[in-house]
Amino acid sequence: MSDQLQTYLDIATEAALVGGEVLRSFLGKLEHVVEKGRPGDLVTEADKASEDAVLAVLRRHFPDHAILAEESGQLGDQTAKYLWAVDPLDGTTNYAHQYPAYTVSVGLLIEGVPQVGVVFDPFRQELFRAAHGLGATCNRRPIHVSQTDDLSKSLLVTGFAYDRRQTTDNNYAEFCYLTHLTQGVRRSGSASLDLVHVACGRLDGYWERGLSPWDITAGIVIVEEAGGKVTAYDGSPLQLQSGRLLATNGHLHSSLSHALLDVPPLVSWADLNHFP
Repeated sequence: MSDQLQTYLDIATEAALVGGEVLRSFLGKLEHVVEKGRPGDLVTEADKASEDAVLAVLRRHFPDHAILAEESGQLGDQTAKYLWAVDPLDGTTNYAHQYPAYTVSVGLLIEGVPQVGVVFDPFRQELFRAAHGLGATCNRRPIHVSQTDDLSKSLLVTGFAYDRRQTTDNNYAEFCYLTHLTQGVRRSGSASLDLVHVACGRLDGYWERGLSPWDITAGIVIVEEAGGKVTAYDGSPLQLQSGRLLATNGHLHSSLSHALLDVPPLVSWADLNHFP
């Protein structure tokens, strides 16, 4: 099985690199930036061109595999044994503003379980790769999660879903609460970038809601193979379709999970006794 996973990993790498080349060619030259129905949810010609390039590689090598891609949607039987989850431009808003935080993310689910992941950061020229049992690398060198085991000494990252204007379940309270409990909370605007930065030890933990499988499939594999842990907020097994994810170096997992479950409502924050 390891030889087969290595083959899938190599093809995913080819696809991600091709997509990254497309993004570099469009950077700073966009002519069509539109919203997909929700404020802030952008799509550009670069998203579509990158996805076309990525899918062409996957279809050439694996014509029978199913695909779930951000722009093309469901292609093939989504219950098939092999399902590729593709985000051709994770961080479109950043990219449209030429803010350097975006990736190409290519992941493979085998029987519903993330098994292969490649995330390519075209701006930094960083290629993150992993497959189940084969370890995780950045630019072919092994990576590992951090050793931080105290939440008060941690640096975290999170994000906010596009529906944050329409719901009170918008991660604002969590963001503020964890900012008080840690050395800081960052927001990159790219879920896959957040995950790989946890994997290589630049960040100690990450949580977010409103995510799609194409955002996180590749990054999950990379975090786990780098020694980290990925679950639902409450520590139970992750359900990809839930859109909620908690990823850490493992050492902080329990404390961060409990903190997320203990977040007080924003209206009660005048009482500083809510903070340890």
